[in-house]
Amino acid sequence: MIKKTLSILMIMTTAIIITIISYFHQNQLPIYDINLAVKFILNKQNSNDFDKISKVLGYEPTDKLLIIHADDVGLCESVNSATFESFKNESISSAAVMLTTREIDEVANFSINNPNFDMGIHLTVTSEWKYHKWGGILKNNDISSILNSKNHLYWNKRKFTKNGKLNEIRKELQAQIDLGISMGFNPSHIDSHEGALFFDPDIFRLYLDLAKENDLLAFVPIQASVHFDRNFEKPKHAIIIDQFHMLPEGTEINEIKDYYFDVIENLKPGLSQIIIHLGKDEEELRKITVDHPNFDYRWRQLDFDIFNSDEFKSHLKENNIKIITWKDLKKLI
Repeated sequence: MIKKTLSILMIMTTAIIITIISYFHQNQLPIYDINLAVKFILNKQNSNDFDKISKVLGYEPTDKLLIIHADDVGLCESVNSATFESFKNESISSAAVMLTTREIDEVANFSINNPNFDMGIHLTVTSEWKYHKWGGILKNNDISSILNSKNHLYWNKRKFTKNGKLNEIRKELQAQIDLGISMGFNPSHIDSHEGALFFDPDIFRLYLDLAKENDLLAFVPIQASVHFDRNFEKPKHAIIIDQFHMLPEGTEINEIKDYYFDVIENLKPGLSQIIIHLGKDEEELRKITVDHPNFDYRWRQLDFDIFNSDEFKSHLKENNIKIITWKDLKKLI
């Protein structure tokens, strides 16, 4: 009887583990650490001490603080020009540049000539587009574990997480930070392209260590805060974004405007960030985003149109949203 009971328990445990792994696989969540997986499923999230944050920044605990952040700067000229215009129109408060792409020189020049605009480093370890590919900053032999057979970064987070060696990941990410600084960027923070650095405990620690070593803030979406517990306390350079919003994959074009307006209406007091992906409906961007309906040229043109509109800016004011930057948050360290 005992043997039978144990067998049933083993079968049930195995079934649960397989279900968990399948769920993460289907949702492109490369979590292979069982303890982290359990914390993720149980929603063991942590939050910032917003009373302290608001006081340091000169706000009230009842205020709604929002960073409007543009991703993927450097991807192409279309993305760059849309980002530059949005900065000048005060439609975004922050952005982050990818150092593995071809169009970064003009971003560096813009940043040097406009030092008041808040720019971070968008640490990149994946290359997701069908034809528009890139490798790392370092020589291929030095980072072979994060490259495919064509010496491109892997196209998805799972392959990167499974194959990447920590020492090679560290060297590549530090090289990206060093390159950005050498080009004239004065970064406020680091974040992660496609969130690829947030799923493996060792890689996540490495990411936070790099922030501290380079005196930069580290963006931590609330979902990734499950890493922190009594054995792994949140370092001061890690800033948890309690309310993190980005267009969900599969969003229909005619739903995008309502999504953003609903986000603003439902923001609660605390620290929030909306990540947007700017661009223009031009041939260059159409070619890059082919067969990739999420975050394609249509989404990016709409992000540009919506956030640069008088209607959206009025909506922010009507809902008493206070716009801040990552540079502002550096006062916390």
